[in-house]
Amino acid sequence: MTAARPWNILGWLVLLLIFLRELALSAWTVIGFVLFPQRVPRPKVVAVPLRLRSTAGIVLLADMVTLTPGTTSLHVSEDRRTLYVHAIDAASPEEVQQSIAERLERPTMRVLP
Repeated sequence: MTAARPWNILGWLVLLLIFLRELALSAWTVIGFVLFPQRVPRPKVVAVPLRLRSTAGIVLLADMVTLTPGTTSLHVSEDRRTLYVHAIDAASPEEVQQSIAERLERPTMRVLP
């Protein structure tokens, strides 16, 4: 893994592009529920283990999760090792955990520890 560096301009640009992609994909999922009401959402509250340790990194991740349609950050545990997330459509808790860890947390770790 690349060392975390807040001045890593390329890392920030990559994170922005990844977030915009996730934003678009999530928006289409939510639009699908509106346009096709026969699709039944599978809402779940999921505990997502965190690898991020800095307050800034955790806040950025929680904000990105909340800004992505269909998901909302609910709470960060006292020990800052778990983020509780509500997902509007989750086949399984593991799917949500893996998606957040791979698509949002890992790129965040490249810019904020």
